[in-house]
Amino acid sequence: MDLYLIMVIKKYYLWSIGIILLFILILTYKFFNPIQYDIFPKCPFYVITGYKCPGCGSQRAIHYLLNFDLQNAWRQNFLLIIAIPYIITGLIFEYQKSPTPKMLKWRKILFGYKAIVIVFIIVIGFWIVRNL
Repeated sequence: MDLYLIMVIKKYYLWSIGIILLFILILTYKFFNPIQYDIFPKCPFYVITGYKCPGCGSQRAIHYLLNFDLQNAWRQNFLLIIAIPYIITGLIFEYQKSPTPKMLKWRKILFGYKAIVIVFIIVIGFWIVRNL
């Protein structure tokens, strides 16, 4: 077989496995509440210190989001809820094959150095406030 064809088949095979695993993960979080089952990992920072990290509650929030319970998702980790559109926007920018100058401008605004500093400050602030 042609080397190029083997590489293409391997690429699609890996993507297929990744999509299947993602689908299984989504179904697991939809049907099993992390509060009720011990199969979900616990936050090591919380276990060691007793303080919540910025990611604490994310698994429960994802469970509630997948079940369209926005109020409980918001209570568990509202930073995750706010971050989802930002993350999706970043993925769109990342995988855009030929971005327009306007898209490049917005990418720099939303994901440039200043944006990184602002996001860092928000995460640290959230971390502090949720433990007061």
